[in-house]
Amino acid sequence: MATFRFCYISVLSFYASIVIPSKCLGHFSLEKEHKSLFLFGDSFFDAGNNNYINTTKIAQANYWPYGETYFGYPTGRFSDGRQISDFIAEYANLPLVTPYLQPGFNNYVYGVNFASGGAGALKETHQGLVIDLQTQLSYFKNVEKQLSHKLGYAQAKTLLSSAVYLFSVGSNDYFAPLISEEFSYSQEEYIGMVIGNITHVVKEIYKKGGRKFGFLSLGPIGCHPALLAFRPEKIGICMEELTEEAQIHNKAILKVLHALEIKLKGFRYSYFDFYTSMSERLNNPTKYGFKEGKKACCGSGPYRAINCGGQGPEKEYELCDNPKDYVFFDGGHPTERTNQQFSKLMWSGNSNVTWPCNVQELFGTL
Repeated sequence: MATFRFCYISVLSFYASIVIPSKCLGHFSLEKEHKSLFLFGDSFFDAGNNNYINTTKIAQANYWPYGETYFGYPTGRFSDGRQISDFIAEYANLPLVTPYLQPGFNNYVYGVNFASGGAGALKETHQGLVIDLQTQLSYFKNVEKQLSHKLGYAQAKTLLSSAVYLFSVGSNDYFAPLISEEFSYSQEEYIGMVIGNITHVVKEIYKKGGRKFGFLSLGPIGCHPALLAFRPEKIGICMEELTEEAQIHNKAILKVLHALEIKLKGFRYSYFDFYTSMSERLNNPTKYGFKEGKKACCGSGPYRAINCGGQGPEKEYELCDNPKDYVFFDGGHPTERTNQQFSKLMWSGNSNVTWPCNVQELFGTL
């Protein structure tokens, strides 16, 4: 584990509430303690961007029973309800962060969600079916220009420097080679490419004013229900090679974040040990109030690992009576209850689970 290092906290900033922007001298004027949240990555954060792109149904969640327990209808979130990022926004007294591609949306003063289900750090990951991280960065640069036009350069810079940027990305980069026939990289080369692309995006956001970054580590991806059922000859056995890659990735991204903190003036980060938190719930679900840690609530086949919502070749699927009893809603995504537990750890957890500071402290960092 990384050595605990304190994030500096402004008491006024920590307790400040959101103030609605007011118009002043032709521009919108933001109060000093204004908060914003920008989201990047994959299906753990995607709140509906994939609803608006030409992709396959497996890369979308805009059909029943997704969204059943909280929203009462499918929103495009890969869960029965809210995601980690939704709870983080709530804790920060922000509205739910709107998908960038939602038609008619152009009010970015509280942030925006760029995440895309199935996306990776590499453009080759599910290419043509998702919004890869580099494209998400280009969307962010468009937002930066629009904020500068709306607020003026100085206020836009202030907003971007006080905003928090959360990332959940990398898992799909390690899943994708499982179904690719054109994979010719060593493990070291490939992980280096993934880390390099993430680092590039973080540096580009920093150049535009971003200073506060939050990261979910990769989880034990080889033990998700979808992977437990992936190999017919080894049903129920984790794909250890994937889990090993996740662990190597996590160590590498931590080194990068620490190096950026030293190199880049004002750079701050919060790293949530999602790997350990998810592993604990998979292996000991009852300790955390669940009845089932490995089988999904929604889907078909072993572990209900595939076909939640019946959008694949097979239309039949099973749906559990109470998603709150399950760690996973479908073969790869947590239930709302699981997401809420993770969000609390990410928001206010101690240095055993999130470091060098938690996201609550990150929002208050000077």
